[in-house]
Amino acid sequence: MKHTKVRDLLNSTTTLQEVNAKGWVRTFRNNQFIALNDGSTINNIQCVVDFENTPEETLKRITTGAAVSVIGTLVESKGAGQKYEIQVSKLEILGDSDAEKFPMQPKKHSLEFLRENAHLRVRTNAFGAIMRVRSVLSYAVHSYFQQKGFVYVNTPIITGADAEGAGEMFQVTSLPLDNLPKNEEGNIDFKKDFFGKHTNLTVSGQLEGETFAMALGQIYTFGPTFRAENSNTSRHLAEFWMIEPEVAFNDLDDNMDLAEDFIQYVIKYALDNCKDDLAFLEGRLLEEEKSKPQAERSEMALLEKLNFVLENNFKRVSYTEAIDILRDSTPNKKKKFQYLITEWGADLQSEHERYLVEKHFKCPVILYDYPANIKAFYMRLNDNTEPGRETVRAMDILFPGIGEIVGGSEREERYDVLVQKMEALGIDKEELYWYLDTRRFGSATHAGFGLGFERLVLFVTGMTNIRDVIPFPRTPGSAEF
Repeated sequence: MKHTKVRDLLNSTTTLQEVNAKGWVRTFRNNQFIALNDGSTINNIQCVVDFENTPEETLKRITTGAAVSVIGTLVESKGAGQKYEIQVSKLEILGDSDAEKFPMQPKKHSLEFLRENAHLRVRTNAFGAIMRVRSVLSYAVHSYFQQKGFVYVNTPIITGADAEGAGEMFQVTSLPLDNLPKNEEGNIDFKKDFFGKHTNLTVSGQLEGETFAMALGQIYTFGPTFRAENSNTSRHLAEFWMIEPEVAFNDLDDNMDLAEDFIQYVIKYALDNCKDDLAFLEGRLLEEEKSKPQAERSEMALLEKLNFVLENNFKRVSYTEAIDILRDSTPNKKKKFQYLITEWGADLQSEHERYLVEKHFKCPVILYDYPANIKAFYMRLNDNTEPGRETVRAMDILFPGIGEIVGGSEREERYDVLVQKMEALGIDKEELYWYLDTRRFGSATHAGFGLGFERLVLFVTGMTNIRDVIPFPRTPGSAEF
């Protein structure tokens, strides 16, 4: 008999039918009641075993974590909290699980313990819910852009270009590390490497994406990116997924409109399609916050916060306005900020971004027109800015609890200005000749942004550590599994 997913059984409109369910045992009570889950939903289905007519040896093997197949009649449940249950007529143990050794016992585990068991943590309610929400959000990303006529472009993971100019990249080589070939100057001879040059894992697909936008009009990338930053924080990963749209003929205002519309679409999609999982995650968050001091608790419950983002326009504020607000703020005056704001030109930290969003405006904020010297070379220089206070057409979207969730800009489309900026920063024009070609042959205004997918999942699920919203986190000193 073909088995039916637990989700479909619980949503069934027909009872007294014979069904087959397969899944993993969450709990087994009184030698009679199996809570069975197959990952299709956060909800278990109760399977009632006729223990008097089931061999003792079989009952002993029904343990937490065991994989089982049950055949029986789907009936209305007499117990509270569930619509249906299965009266089991046949039970088969598909895979045993040693109850004493299985780490995912039916009790509360610390998140750190679960990270150490990332290969099994998805068997818990919380991580099953997080990964289903992540999957739905991923689908929503593609759905949004495909409906808008964007072309999905797969940009390279191995690249010779550093899009950020930060230098914090993972090197890729096939050279023997214990016997590196050297050239006449005594440096590593990358001409003997697999690609014949120095290559890295990508930090962004943006530069390559721009070349496609200047032919296809509107494109997006959605793939893994890598940062070799030695950051052990709750907001950073060495390997994460990035969403990067790029649109020809869009200016900064168009870019802000696109980012706001996109974020609201994917959040609404998750709210509409992950009701049970989000309700569970909201309850989990409320329970977790009970142990925090009142001042550290969220002002809004999870679903309220998500709906708040949908129902309110994002506040658009220039960097200069933001600096004035921060400089005059109580935490700055009382020296509560770790990084005090004393002058225009400061690079805003997470504490500043969260103050603007959570304390001052109390809504998502889009900051724009940043100082040129703290932003990447490809961002368009604003006209008529005073010497020493040059700004670029950049924008960041700041979210409560997260800080920056989106970074983007109008791109510098003027060939001569872009060359001057590259020369000033010591960026090799020969290495990026292909990027400059887009400014030499039919250049036009264009804009785009990058959204770290894990930060979006973090916000939607209410989790507080980015390591808990990706299946196998990659962080400094940790590449398990």
